[in-house]
Amino acid sequence: MFPKNCWYVACTPDEFQEKPLGRTICGENIVFYQSATGVAAVEDFCPHRGAPLSLGYVEDGLLVCGYHGLKMGGDGKTAAMPGQRVRGFPCNRSYPVIERHGFVWVWTGDAELADESNIPELEWANNPEWAYGGGLFHINCDYRLMIDNLMDLTHETYVHASSIGQEEIDETPVHTTSEDDMVITSRFIENIIAPPFWQAALRANQLADDVPVDRWQICKFSPPSHVMIEVGVAHAGKGGHDADPEHKAGSIVVDFITPETETSIWYFWGMARNFKPEDTELTEQIRQGQHQIFSEDLEMLERQQLNLLTYPDRKLLKLNIDTGGVKSRRILDTLIKEENQMIENVNL
Repeated sequence: MFPKNCWYVACTPDEFQEKPLGRTICGENIVFYQSATGVAAVEDFCPHRGAPLSLGYVEDGLLVCGYHGLKMGGDGKTAAMPGQRVRGFPCNRSYPVIERHGFVWVWTGDAELADESNIPELEWANNPEWAYGGGLFHINCDYRLMIDNLMDLTHETYVHASSIGQEEIDETPVHTTSEDDMVITSRFIENIIAPPFWQAALRANQLADDVPVDRWQICKFSPPSHVMIEVGVAHAGKGGHDADPEHKAGSIVVDFITPETETSIWYFWGMARNFKPEDTELTEQIRQGQHQIFSEDLEMLERQQLNLLTYPDRKLLKLNIDTGGVKSRRILDTLIKEENQMIENVNL
């Protein structure tokens, strides 16, 4: 139940600096490694005896199987094997893969449809006026549950009560709009006291943390499973989201949700900010704070998934706060239906 003809974040380049990385993406077992021409991605399967190629190593730009030494190129072709003739071995599947914006992106669908221009532009990724810090979680839940979670931040009041949550969030109506294949949910909360995380952000930006603020949350979903969230606070009455930089502390919460299986994900999370980008200590402090916040979601999502598997016939209620998640799922349903129709037409 996930589209494949799209780009997913698979990993970060540092994950395969020392040795190949095996990772399952959209049900595909893939090994990522640094070949002679750049990052490569092929099936994590040795055609000799079926060993995982990710247990091997890289030599002269070739992936060497750690079982019997078979060597494979980034195109999936067997190049050599000690004492054996293996040039006629069938090719492994190779995957379109691109390193961009500090991430490695992979296309698990029809390779002929892979278009690099469809990798999203990220205003903060290559701009010295921005700083970014993030991490990776493995979570046992359907990727759509995480999208639901991020497109409705009402849960912050309860799940994140000690950091970013406050009662005013669920007391403020959420507004949902759609633009082409993007869904946007937004909340603008006025004249409140900032919660602990944002008090710390105000102090870091040399702003008073004990005065009323205006707060904003603007969640933007784009397929297949990317959610960028503009968040921040500004001293009340200074313009809120549109306040001049000297009156606010804002950032973009970065969420790349990559399906592993039907009920598990790789969750690449982080925060990009455009104040004090040179302060590496502040970047690490924010990263640690984000790690704690996202950790609080993990148990809830995994237990939610277990409940849904235990009670598959139970129908869930939909409220106005769920509109962003519902609209996002409709976009995904359309993409999946189109892909299935394409496969059926090819098989006719």
